[in-house]
Amino acid sequence: MKILFIKLSAIGDVVQTLPALEAIKKLYPDSELMWVVEEAAAGILEGHPLIDRLLVSRRKAWLRELRNPLTAIKGIRDISRFIRELRSIRYDIAIDFQGLLKSGMLIGLARAARKIGFDRTRELSYLFLNERLPAYDIEKHALERYLDVARYLGAREPPPACSLPIEREVSAIRNKIKGISSQGSPLIAVNPVARWKTKLWPERKFADLADRLVKEKNAAVIFTGSPEDKAVNDRIISMMSESAMNWAGETTLKELAALASLTDLFITTDTGPMHLAAAAGAKVLALFGPTAPWRTGPYGPSHVVVRTGISCSPCFQRKCEIGVRCMEEITVDEVMEKIKI
Repeated sequence: MKILFIKLSAIGDVVQTLPALEAIKKLYPDSELMWVVEEAAAGILEGHPLIDRLLVSRRKAWLRELRNPLTAIKGIRDISRFIRELRSIRYDIAIDFQGLLKSGMLIGLARAARKIGFDRTRELSYLFLNERLPAYDIEKHALERYLDVARYLGAREPPPACSLPIEREVSAIRNKIKGISSQGSPLIAVNPVARWKTKLWPERKFADLADRLVKEKNAAVIFTGSPEDKAVNDRIISMMSESAMNWAGETTLKELAALASLTDLFITTDTGPMHLAAAAGAKVLALFGPTAPWRTGPYGPSHVVVRTGISCSPCFQRKCEIGVRCMEEITVDEVMEKIKI
């Protein structure tokens, strides 16, 4: 049995597909599984014990190459090589977990007896399928939607397990954080950045929150993020009266998951690292505004979501004409009240 997973992006979506991977592998324990993923999220899946082959799509890089006359031929060769590898295997089952044109085209190119996904997905991607699950309930949590595919294939009440191969990273990060917090003091990671501007909490409030965590909880605070987030974290730390560390750009995705697993609390906006932390077993406190936590919040009973619940939230908009009240009206006091460490 050969099975193809197509879940290209983003980081949080890839993480939330891992329980479906575990359920389907349990259903077909002798299967060989190949996963197609884009570069940004590939680090999560590298070395995963249930994935036999990982095929990385460099779609954004290829598009840049094709636009440049000097690199267009290289781009064409790279795309051709990728397609040949995709089609080099005849799959028994191929699953489109993405439901977009870019994933639909890939499942269309794949040589598979059964091409499975949800009906009525965006961008007509369902036209590339020969087996369609009923259109999913948009209000259902994304992780549960992906598990519905496993249920369709025959998995019985698959548990939402989500293992990450981060043992080596946990050991390395444990050594790195030695001495950062005194014995018995909590370690708290704060991930303040999100790709949507409407998901952002004011930097001043993050600084005030971090100061109170240090003063009132005797916590050691580490700000996390990508290399592009370093400047944001520096600004926040510069507003603080207490000390905190800026680890933006200093961890891989797996190392970030390892750090999250070792913290007493992971505070975050609605972004990929939130799901990565939840999957790693961290206790997550998430700030939500324009999006719906029941759809895409941290999965599991141990996590806490803070939101204002104003009438226009969730709006699912990347731009706001009224000043992003859903995020700006969340107070530091409200967040502190939710922190039980």
